[in-house]
Amino acid sequence: MSSAPSGGLSGAIARLGESALGLVRTRIELAALEFSEEQERRKEQLLLLGVAAIAFAFALFAASAFVVAYYWESYRLAALAGVTILYLLIGVAALWRMEVQGRTTRRPFAATLAELERDRQWLSEQFGDGADK
Repeated sequence: MSSAPSGGLSGAIARLGESALGLVRTRIELAALEFSEEQERRKEQLLLLGVAAIAFAFALFAASAFVVAYYWESYRLAALAGVTILYLLIGVAALWRMEVQGRTTRRPFAATLAELERDRQWLSEQFGDGADK
């Protein structure tokens, strides 16, 4: 005698349970993958924000030095203006890149949510009362 018959109601329930567990496991793995991707995207955004903050801090320092040097002798102005503009451009580029990423990045867990919705629709078709059809 086997502990779980392969046919009949108990066999169907066992197969349904096994399928449901496999489905849940797949969805959890997908969610974990998307979570990892989201974490990496957040790290990159934080890095870009740090670069922008440092670049703007250097720009502020250079602008301050520019004001001081303005009243000083002659050729220091062009060098300080160039450094200030360089750091400002780096900061603006980092913020621009972060904005582009924000607009082009898909919603977190979108694939998991889409798969769960497909599962819900399939289950509704298979076991529902037909109201969704």
